Amino acid sequence: MTGYATIGVAGAGAWGTALANTLARAGRRVILWARHAPQAAALERDGENRSRLPGLRLDPAVAPSAALADLAAAEAVLIAVPAQSMRALSSHLAPAIGEACPVIVTAKGIERETQCFMTEVVAQTLPRSRPAILSGPSFAKDVAAGLPTAVVIAAAAPDLATELASALTSPTLRLYHTTDMRGVEIGGAAKNVLAIAAGIVEGSGLGDSAKAALTARGFAELRRFASAFGARPETLMGLSGLGDLMLSTSTPKSRNFAFGLALGRGEPLATAAHGELAEGAFTAGVLVRMAHRAGVSMPICEAVAAILEGKLSIPDAVTALMNRPVRAEE
Repeated sequence: MTGYATIGVAGAGAWGTALANTLARAGRRVILWARHAPQAAALERDGENRSRLPGLRLDPAVAPSAALADLAAAEAVLIAVPAQSMRALSSHLAPAIGEACPVIVTAKGIERETQCFMTEVVAQTLPRSRPAILSGPSFAKDVAAGLPTAVVIAAAAPDLATELASALTSPTLRLYHTTDMRGVEIGGAAKNVLAIAAGIVEGSGLGDSAKAALTARGFAELRRFASAFGARPETLMGLSGLGDLMLSTSTPKSRNFAFGLALGRGEPLATAAHGELAEGAFTAGVLVRMAHRAGVSMPICEAVAAILEGKLSIPDAVTALMNRPVRAEE
């Protein structure tokens, strides 16, 4: 295909570095932009991201940089920073984003202060851009290692979604496309909260049956929430919904699951993340507030939010969930 010869990745953490390498495998020239010059210099000098992905050699087609002028040469930009950092970074990038440039969010979360979805943040801070969202079951280390991975990308215009899926697909990363941006970003954000819940169940020793029940009922909550905000049901049955939920609730390699696991084992809230970022901890409260506003019942997510806010103990949360009124499954 023509176009998208040069792609920018803003954010040189583990996920940004992994994406940069896989985009290089797709035959693209990649600008891996780091906000701080010493980080970009270290990436160029070492030929790897020693702090986040040690041992992964940067592809020769990946060019680290801290200059906005370099990023301005990109025909599309992926932003690979945490959800709560999205507004500040995208605002900072504004001088480098050209008219109608696709800006692809990879964060899985909802902005706490504004209750904005990530593509809404991009639309507000980069009004000349064309927002898109990439999500799905993917660990940075798997993508970086070249293990087979599939994700989904969503953009409002069908032709843009198709173009981006083709441009970003590599021999090891397969992209599907959709126009349901809201469904893709809700799937990615809400599953993190449910991953914390699954980790709590496992850490508390409540058994595999309990974890399976929680995952299934949690998925029902996710679908109800998504429907209330205009998402399509089939999107939630795909990679960014069910697929990502299955991955994130099944292994301690998920930072959200590992965080819940530590909580379930009795570790204090202040240290349970072990220095890692668990996006679900920031998403739980805002997700519940938005659900209340929309009249959506999300008892599992409400329990997670209450635990994280210190309003409910884990044993009391389990008791409350098990003693809810009997009802038909939906």
